[in-house]
Amino acid sequence: MITDEHIESYINSLAPDIPKELDNLEQWALDNKVPIIRRSMQSLLSFLIKTHKPKNILEIGTAIGFSALFMEHCSQEDCRITTIEKVEMRLVNARKNLAGHSRISLCEGDAEDILNKFSNDHTKRYDFIFLDAAKGQYLKYLEYIRKILIKGGMLVTDNVLLEGSIAESKFSIERRNRTIHMRMREYLNELTHCEDFDTVILPVGDGVAVSVYNKIEDTEHHFVTN
Repeated sequence: MITDEHIESYINSLAPDIPKELDNLEQWALDNKVPIIRRSMQSLLSFLIKTHKPKNILEIGTAIGFSALFMEHCSQEDCRITTIEKVEMRLVNARKNLAGHSRISLCEGDAEDILNKFSNDHTKRYDFIFLDAAKGQYLKYLEYIRKILIKGGMLVTDNVLLEGSIAESKFSIERRNRTIHMRMREYLNELTHCEDFDTVILPVGDGVAVSVYNKIEDTEHHFVTN
């Protein structure tokens, strides 16, 4: 929790109810300690989708399918959602939960492999991307995202503040977590300093970066370094 729990609970109490299917799935996830997007993130994601009105959403990191179903609920009827997951224990539940939802396509496999294929397929272009996968891979995924996100498209990246530890020196971080800490800092530095994204970082949930893509055509991208 990176914000005051009392304030967050109050804000969450103001959010509209979600459909029974989603409510039941959320409760199942909480009971089984399966991480899904928090209520505060749900509110933000709903607002962004309803105002941006995307036609083609890509989610990187399906988990059990809750966020894909939530985005289906928030989006217009002509919106299509593609979601990527590789972990079999999550796919077992995702297949079941997404069955019968014709607007959602589940891609099974390694995200980098699938993103690479998408980047070479001109039919795979998206106006909204929700990135909620392995945090240590965000920077690697970004170069593929640059190829498949259309100009003016929105990139929403979840869990960027690492429970607040992102603000700490790497020397205060447990050694086993330093690589993720370093890579996330590099990712946020790139998003906030490069020319082709306008980004705001919000202390919502575990931190979210909201970026609009000002695609620079025929320009080689170089990562910004400190």
